[in-house]
Amino acid sequence: MHLTSEDIDAIWLTLKLASLVTFLLIIISTPLAWWLARTQSWLKGPINAIVAMPLVLPPTVLGFYLLLFLSPQGAIGSIMSNMGLPPLPFSFTGLVIASMLYSLPFVVQPIQNAFLAIGKGPLEAAATLRSSPLNRFFYVAIPLARPGYISAAILGFAHTVGEFGVVLMIGGNIASETRVISIQIYDHVEALEYGQAHTLSLLMVAFAFIVLAFLYGVQKHQKSKAVSGGLL
Repeated sequence: MHLTSEDIDAIWLTLKLASLVTFLLIIISTPLAWWLARTQSWLKGPINAIVAMPLVLPPTVLGFYLLLFLSPQGAIGSIMSNMGLPPLPFSFTGLVIASMLYSLPFVVQPIQNAFLAIGKGPLEAAATLRSSPLNRFFYVAIPLARPGYISAAILGFAHTVGEFGVVLMIGGNIASETRVISIQIYDHVEALEYGQAHTLSLLMVAFAFIVLAFLYGVQKHQKSKAVSGGLL
């Protein structure tokens, strides 16, 4: 079966959404992951739990409460309405916000683990050379945490591509605006267009396989480098 124009629109919208969400999450997650990796504050536990909640919450639950908060009658939506800003539900912007919250742990946790794996040694060595905290962060911590950033980007992007419940609750089903691949597949199934659903589903299966194979390849390469470095 060939792809329809609606299928192609859904694919491009999904790629646009996943790219933007991944970019924004990398920026937001970096200071958060650094703080979680370094702090001894009692807030670390609760904030870790909040970050990880999308891992266990049903996507529809997260989408439902986001819909309540972002609606014109909600806590955030009412403020935006009073400021004359357009409503976020059933818009691409609302979809970005919902996707960022839903994919947050898939980006924060790999970066946090990478920062933890660095240890104190490299940072203390840089400090003895009179490197400022900012320089130690940008020129020591971030380069050493590169494997974590690669994993975070791959997982964040792939997770955003595959989401369904959250995007359906907060974005609805608006062509060229919020109708991503997962929603398009659902529409095909509802219309008994199994051939079209099969085509898009196969694309998703192939995408998932390629992403996971690449991720495991990167991790294996990093482990081999670590073992080689240890032997040297």
